[in-house]
Amino acid sequence: MSMSSAADSLPLPSSWRPLRLETLVLLRWLAVGGQTISVLFVAFGLGFPLPLVECLLLIGASAAFNLFLVLRFGAAHRPSSLFAALQIAFDLLQLSGLLALTGGLQNPFSLLLLAPVSVSASILPQRWTFTIALLTAGLASLLSIWHLPLPWVPGEQLGFNRVFVIGIWVAIVCGVAFISAYTSRVAHEARQIADALAATELALSRREQLSALDGLAAAAAHELGTPLSTIALAAKEMRADVDPGSALADDVELIIEQAARCRAILAKLRNLGDDGGDPFAAVPLDDLLAEVARPHESRGKAILFDGTGSGPTPVFSRSVGLLYGLGNLIENATDFAHETVRIESGWDADTVTITITDDGAGFPPELIARLGEPYLTTRPRDPQGQNAHQSGGLGLGIFIAKTLLERTGARLAFDNAEGAAHARVRIVWRREDLEPAR
Repeated sequence: MSMSSAADSLPLPSSWRPLRLETLVLLRWLAVGGQTISVLFVAFGLGFPLPLVECLLLIGASAAFNLFLVLRFGAAHRPSSLFAALQIAFDLLQLSGLLALTGGLQNPFSLLLLAPVSVSASILPQRWTFTIALLTAGLASLLSIWHLPLPWVPGEQLGFNRVFVIGIWVAIVCGVAFISAYTSRVAHEARQIADALAATELALSRREQLSALDGLAAAAAHELGTPLSTIALAAKEMRADVDPGSALADDVELIIEQAARCRAILAKLRNLGDDGGDPFAAVPLDDLLAEVARPHESRGKAILFDGTGSGPTPVFSRSVGLLYGLGNLIENATDFAHETVRIESGWDADTVTITITDDGAGFPPELIARLGEPYLTTRPRDPQGQNAHQSGGLGLGIFIAKTLLERTGARLAFDNAEGAAHARVRIVWRREDLEPAR
């Protein structure tokens, strides 16, 4: 069974730009303010000697960089991943310069080296996060070797054991590794879910627009039918009053011919909404399954139905999400079936169950537990095929179907049928969640 579908052709963002430049600029202003206060407090509040001019120059460079960014790009600009990574790298270098002037890793503020890593892990793709993490580890290593003395009381010598400094270095490197790996992973999964949900909403919106278009076309065909019949009738009466073979007779024949052509076009428009009536009216389960399976019956695979249950056949309130979700799963089954797709339905007083099974190779066992996650697929991208411009194997099909059906109250389970490696999807609802109020 497929783990992608026509929904997979929905485009992904070409680049992830999650925040405005204003956010990075604001964080940098906070850093500038905190660094300025700290340096001035150490120099004048505590009276510790330190290279004040050099420190203020580094802080001023950060402030000037902020002003340049705002004036050049504007606060509302959304930087690319590379541009944001370069800004964070600048912040790392500026902070490392301050630490080098004020004791290196012996400075308690060396813990702030973790801050740029945390920011990059939250907003940047993983490759840039790991680049920032490597840069941080390299700068921490350099600071453990080369730095000016830690500002302290004049005339007193403050010494740190080398093992203590190595311990600080190990702690920072471990913190960098943890933040870059864990935070980046969590943020990456959150971005995936956000993108996939956006694709789900887009697919649902498209389906709603198509349903509305069908209804509009049918209404237009109905309204235009009466004046068109009047035109045809008047033209036929004119044909009886004109001389055969005259130029006027030819014009009348042309009017009658084009009126007949318009009637044929209107008939096609009426058939767009072939389900008839209210597209969201209540419908029996058997009719609902036949409707969603009908578009896939011409794909060379036999679709077999089997419905049994106790009590009356369930009558559901049709919805775009329900139709799209079921249709998506049936489409997936026909994609990977060898010859047959079996749709079984069962019901009792409390629950309704639909089981979709194909006779294909089945789900890969190692992926069954993860089915329904976004961007999970075994279908390769075909760079040479006619759909090379599409996403090919994004793995959004089952995610979208699962999301839409769960919104109707369904619970989905994916497995391979016992005794055969055939993919099977089981969908279960409570009847009270699906049937219209009586």
